[in-house]
Order: sequence, then structure tokens, then C-alpha cells
Amino acid sequence: MSAEYHEPRGWAEAIAMLEKHGDDAVVLAGGTAYTLLLRQGLIRPAHVVGLRRLPGATRIDVDAHGGLSIGAMATHTHSLRAETVRGAWPELADALAKVATIRIRDQATVGGSVAHADPASDAPAMLCALGAQAVVVSGPDAAPRRVPVDALLVDLFTTSLAPAELIHSIEIPARTPWTRAVYLKYTSRSVDDYATVSVAARADIVDGAFRDLRIFLAGVGPKPMRASSVENALRGAKADGAFAEAAALVRGDVDPIDDVRGSASYKREMSRVWTERALRKLAA
Repeated sequence: MSAEYHEPRGWAEAIAMLEKHGDDAVVLAGGTAYTLLLRQGLIRPAHVVGLRRLPGATRIDVDAHGGLSIGAMATHTHSLRAETVRGAWPELADALAKVATIRIRDQATVGGSVAHADPASDAPAMLCALGAQAVVVSGPDAAPRRVPVDALLVDLFTTSLAPAELIHSIEIPARTPWTRAVYLKYTSRSVDDYATVSVAARADIVDGAFRDLRIFLAGVGPKPMRASSVENALRGAKADGAFAEAAALVRGDVDPIDDVRGSASYKREMSRVWTERALRKLAA
């Protein structure tokens, strides 16, 4: 039996549909993950709630302080080409440009990528490193809540979203004059493949020292993995020194598995290599 398709014209209407149909409903954003899951027989929804007509869902704005807000339904292509994104966070645009192929980027949405919670995806890891928050909306009596993206992503294909909650937008704080960021992606196969390991990092470098360093790795655990050991080792340290020693600590921060992109031990070693490269690029 085919699913019944719904296309609400407002956020409250979309949430009401999800509340009404419960576990029989799935949300359709860009549709790239939905199509794959459907073909693999992993989902068999009775109701599909499409979000493409929700008002303001594709907007991209910069606030008076330089903070960036990306509507959940903005596609990767729209986002990476937007002057507001390239002006505020060109490093995010670079990360989005590394997602799969242009056909996928034209279709897949930033909010959908976060909600899908694929641990090898590019955008969520970079958003975690940038300290981004998801603006989450629910029923008519509930105020929107802001959830750090790294807290929203809790496990493999699992978020902390309630069944009738939706990501409205993604907010990224403004950078300072001292902020630097980088996204490095290593694939052992084609360039449009999921990462064997990718590293997203940002830091303020003040008086030659690291401040507010955040490092997340994708493809080496059930969610973007925070390199807390590396961050702690370099907190307040000069950005010209012991990168190799600090990067080696990342092997204890990741939790990879053996798969077609490499063994767990190989991914741990590549995590070390690419974390060191990210640190050197931040400091360059």
C-alpha cells in the first residue's frame, strides 16, 4: 500500500499532522535519505509529511552581530552559494561543497542532514565544530527551544528530537576577528563517497595561543565524535607547537568500526593524521 502524502502550509499544521499520525508518519525534507531508506525496505510509512512549502524554511539570514541562521529546508547548494554564508562562514560553505555529488547537494537540505543523524555526514560535524544550535519547534503551546547540534545528535541515526518536533533552522554564532576554522575530508575511494574520516575544527587564536578550540570527527563513531582529549591538551597552548603529540590523543576519542572504508585500527590512525593536519591548517 502506498503512503499518503501531506504537504502542510504552516509549521503548526505540520506538527499537528505528526501528532495525529504518530509512528505511521515520516518527515520528508530533501528526500535523499528517505529515498534510500525506502528502497532498502527500512521504512514503510503510511503517511509522509513533506516540508517544502513551509514558510521561511529556506531562508538564510545574518543577524546584526554576524550570527548566521539557515532555514532547515535550505539545500546544501543554496547554502554554500549564498553570499551570507560565504561571507560569515566560508569554511561551512567549503564543508557543504564536499557533500556527495552536485545532484545530492541540489536536493539534500541542511536541516534534513542534521535530523537524519548519519555519523559520516559532512555538514553535522562542521556545525558541531562551529557551536551551531538547532531551533526546534513543537506544539502550539511550546516555545521554540535551542539545542546544540552536538547534543541533538545522540547515536547512529538517532537524535533527541521528540516524534512531533521539527528542526526549524540552524543558528551559527558569529565569528570573532581571531576565529579560524577548517574542514578536512579523507575518502579512501571516490571523492564523492562518505568520509573514511573527516575533521572539523574551529578556534580563536589570540596572542598566538588556542582559545575555544572545538574539534569533531565524522565517520569514526556513532555520531560526530568530539576530540576532547586533543582540545584539553591544547587549551591555552601556543598554536605553533606539539601538534603531533596532541593529535595522537584523538585515537582514544573515536570509536570506529570495520567496514568497506577501512578497519577500525586504520580509521584510528587516519583520525590522528587528519587531526594533526587540521591543527596545522588552523595555525597556519
